[in-house]
Amino acid sequence: MSALSTEALVALGGIADHQRLRTSRITSVLTNRLGSSALDYAVAHHLLEGAEHAARARDADRLDWYRRTTVGDLTRLSTGPHIVLNPRATEMLRSEISETAYYVVGPDTSPAPPGVLGLVRAAIASATEHGFGTLLTQHAAVICLLNRRRLDETLHSWALTRLPGTVFTDYTTHPEVLARDLIHEAAHNWLNDALAAHDVSLPTDVTFFSPWRGTDRPVFGFLHACWAFALTVLYVREARRRATGAVAPFLDTHLRHQAVQFATATEQLEQALLYVSAHEIRERIGRAVGRVMGPTGSEASPFCL
Repeated sequence: MSALSTEALVALGGIADHQRLRTSRITSVLTNRLGSSALDYAVAHHLLEGAEHAARARDADRLDWYRRTTVGDLTRLSTGPHIVLNPRATEMLRSEISETAYYVVGPDTSPAPPGVLGLVRAAIASATEHGFGTLLTQHAAVICLLNRRRLDETLHSWALTRLPGTVFTDYTTHPEVLARDLIHEAAHNWLNDALAAHDVSLPTDVTFFSPWRGTDRPVFGFLHACWAFALTVLYVREARRRATGAVAPFLDTHLRHQAVQFATATEQLEQALLYVSAHEIRERIGRAVGRVMGPTGSEASPFCL
């Protein structure tokens, strides 16, 4: 197969159909009228989660809001094809089965401040310039910015299977750093959708050493790390070319760190990919990592099985 552009690397048949089907199932439960876009898909899961909370709290008015709200009702929260949220720490939720915090859109959700919206727009523009615009549109439709940090502080970010299409992340004042982290979490959402769309079931009792965690992880987690970190490297390599000021050495450090991690991870990648039954997904993960390991991002990859 010829070399894939970055946009083509994350383009995969079946994902859009999976998202539309899942959205239609949620709308049949809530009885509201949602469309078929990636933003509708992400919002549908917020509405479903919110409706469950309202039902348990016996809050009829709030439940009614979740059952009748559509994407069109949330334009005050949006910028382009994304909804941008900036909740306070006290507004974050935790479920009984997970300590990972999350936030759900509700009738009292406030628009993000102008400065936050400007940062998100700049980050999306940078990601789009380097081929990741479609990835963010389809898999980071809802962006939830959490804590503002300095470059020398630890940045936390995550995505949740219960809220596909949503990304939670800390942020700095630098668009390139935010773009990197949005791409990383969108990549996790992409892979979850891709595996579901192609009916891929991975064994839970097979593990590989993950240099990112410093421990053995199931094949699912190992491949997630390889894919998500590979896309960040491909982005940062391009963004670094024009980066100036304090963010430039920050991006250099990221690239050096990932080079060490991938040197270890790639020793096991070929074997891990054998557990992925869908050739299209195997190929994309293999090519992404191959571009990371190849000279200046070339696609000479030994991992395309």
